Amino acid sequence: MRELFRSTDAVQMSWALALLSGEGIEAQVLDAHTSRLEGSVMAIPCRVVCADEDYARARSLLAETGQVVLSPDKAPW
Repeated sequence: MRELFRSTDAVQMSWALALLSGEGIEAQVLDAHTSRLEGSVMAIPCRVVCADEDYARARSLLAETGQVVLSPDKAPW
């Protein structure tokens, strides 16, 4: 799994997941529970991730829209 972007905006994450799903790319949201626990201060963003093999395509699709600030492109953890 590789991180595409981080956000505290639930609408932005939902939109991105729908966009990727429509293109056949399965993505997941990580840290949602922790983010909601601390949601009043928006201190902990959720991470949107996808499989390594879908990463380049997913990143390209999201970059084309200009709607999210992508995480730095780095090697998988």
